[in-house]
Amino acid sequence: MSVKVSSKYQVVIPEQVRSALNIKPGMEVEVIAKGNVAYIVPVVDLKVVKKKLAGKLDHAHLREKKDRAI
Repeated sequence: MSVKVSSKYQVVIPEQVRSALNIKPGMEVEVIAKGNVAYIVPVVDLKVVKKKLAGKLDHAHLREKKDRAI
């Protein structure tokens, strides 16, 4: 699907893409250019990530620094 760039260099993110990425009004997105491709990545608040991971990781799952390969 294609979109037009306005005279102010703005684009409208199509509804299918907004839904797939769960983008809501007022959210921040990161736009990353790599080669000839532009990626739109939603910025997730660190508090939300911490809340989702709370209780799912314990120290048994984490390797000690001395155990990591160099």
